[in-house]
Amino acid sequence: MSLSQTAVIRSRRVVLPDGERPADVLVRDGRIARIAAHNSLAADGARLTDLGDTAVLPGLVDTHVHVNEPGRTGWEGFATATRAAAAGGVTTIVDMPLNSVPPTTTIAGLEAKRKAADGRAWVDVGFWGGAVPGNLSDLETLHRAGVFGFKSFLAPSGVDEFPHLEPAGLETVLAEVARLGALAVVHAEDPAALASAPHQPGPRYRDFLASRPAGAETAAVARLLAAARRTGARVHVLHVSSAAVLPLLRRARADGVEVTAETCPHYLALAAERVPDGGTAFKCCPPIRDQANREALWEALAAGEFTAVVSDHSPSTPDLKLLPERGGSGDFAAAWGGIASLQLGLPAVWTEARWRGHGLADVAGWMSEGPARLVGLGGRKGAVAVGHDADLVAFDPDCEFTVRAAELQHRNPVTPYEGHVLTGVVRRTWLRGRVVDVTGEPFGAQLVRPGAAAQPG
Repeated sequence: MSLSQTAVIRSRRVVLPDGERPADVLVRDGRIARIAAHNSLAADGARLTDLGDTAVLPGLVDTHVHVNEPGRTGWEGFATATRAAAAGGVTTIVDMPLNSVPPTTTIAGLEAKRKAADGRAWVDVGFWGGAVPGNLSDLETLHRAGVFGFKSFLAPSGVDEFPHLEPAGLETVLAEVARLGALAVVHAEDPAALASAPHQPGPRYRDFLASRPAGAETAAVARLLAAARRTGARVHVLHVSSAAVLPLLRRARADGVEVTAETCPHYLALAAERVPDGGTAFKCCPPIRDQANREALWEALAAGEFTAVVSDHSPSTPDLKLLPERGGSGDFAAAWGGIASLQLGLPAVWTEARWRGHGLADVAGWMSEGPARLVGLGGRKGAVAVGHDADLVAFDPDCEFTVRAAELQHRNPVTPYEGHVLTGVVRRTWLRGRVVDVTGEPFGAQLVRPGAAAQPG
């Protein structure tokens, strides 16, 4: 379908901002032009797609994706990452500034990213900037160029070209972010707490878990919130794994601090008790914690304490994961930390959400509307609503499937969900009204900027 054509997408289960109901969705020129009662819109030359009981969701917005291109495209790249996104119902990603070479800490780094993505993406792409020691003068230029905000680490990032901020540097960066009216997104683990934790290399997951204690998160979040109070910066805590940080966030919000937080599918779907020794596909930082902690995260999510559930898709080559099944040592201390789950986030969350009594509208809020609002795309993305981009997902919420890593679209076939039975299958994804065919060629994905329409690459 060209963008000048019209289409009617019909389902008995359309997930709208005010809930789920039968409806017809009229798409014209890439936007949602009308939402009408089910079976009420005559096609009148438009292409009709009647999905029956297959649900229609807004395309997911994943604001935490490590694409790694340029520089580490052996780990991932825009072509493979965005195909995986489309196959998983994600229609917009925002790329993290590190693990690529160069990182997105200068305007030259941003332009290298844009050049790498141009014409090679199956879904819309935006970019975070990075705030690291020594690039304070670059932040305003990056902000004006359209990054969605600035990512920083409070502990070593794992790559030398993206060093972490010491306390004085954090204060300076947040003051500049506040001046710009931008958003600071922060990996919050405290280096002193990590250094003092026991470190026992080897394949036992409990040893790795002990090396990344919950106290490292709480100490770093406390430091971040204190700096946000002093500077007036708007801050967002990335990939919360420990429920122990939640009281700190509540108190800060009550005090008027502008702070939001996210968690990830792996913290909601997996638990430390079921991570096998040597199972380095499960390694991420901060780590997957125990079942009781997982349930506390679910309670906070249900209570509206998280703005978003996003993937933190952080892939690498299989050799870096030291997988025992591939001849690796299974040493958690030495393996690369990161989980590749961009294609699986929706079914992983839905599998857990449905038996806890949550509906598809809840999942759409956590994985589409919330992330879109976080990064300033709420007027165009994140909802099946008139005037929004016709980014839609046909989702069969009752179909089960077994995860096979070799069948996934991301570059390297590694996932902790291998062999897991998940519920919910993405049947079709539309980007601005056009079906995305991940076996074909990219056809018009665009680069997005905060608060603005998508722009040609």
